[in-house]
Amino acid sequence: MQKKIVKVSSKYQILIPKALREELKIRSGQELLMYTYDGSIRLSPKRPITELRGIAKGIKWRQENRDRGGHS
Repeated sequence: MQKKIVKVSSKYQILIPKALREELKIRSGQELLMYTYDGSIRLSPKRPITELRGIAKGIKWRQENRDRGGHS
């Protein structure tokens, strides 16, 4: 994990350093997801939904956590 210092411009823009762009394979025009977590700003590449297949495998679900399909 690399860490770099960036400066916020007068237009509230930042430049993602080349080393980080290369590490994360970020391309010009690519959409990124920006969010806050635990008091910091996080940026991550937006991934297609197909990459999420199997992400919940092995999670122990409780009945009350299940989607009820809009039924009351």
